[in-house]
Amino acid sequence: MKTSSVERVTVTLPNELVRDIDRQEKNRSKFVADAVRHELERRRRAELRRSLDNPHPESAEYADLGMAEWAMSLPDEDTESLFDAGAGTPVTWIPGKGWIETVDKGRT
Repeated sequence: MKTSSVERVTVTLPNELVRDIDRQEKNRSKFVADAVRHELERRRRAELRRSLDNPHPESAEYADLGMAEWAMSLPDEDTESLFDAGAGTPVTWIPGKGWIETVDKGRT
């Protein structure tokens, strides 16, 4: 387990919520920290879903270019280490529908 520094934070909770926590966990700080981590991760996933449903305009431009064209715009050292044009599933951005899997006739 990774050791990290801690910071004391004071929060105010309703009495009944504190009682419910105490029924479930002996260490309130651990319980609250776990709950906060869980909520932050849930919010990150929700934001990612929103981003996939409504990509930034530049993302849509890159999608229109296609991955091959985008990869060709990268410096050679980046292309070799970051991008494999033959990997993954071909998709196309359809406004109002999102990313849709497409048939790539060039693949075998």
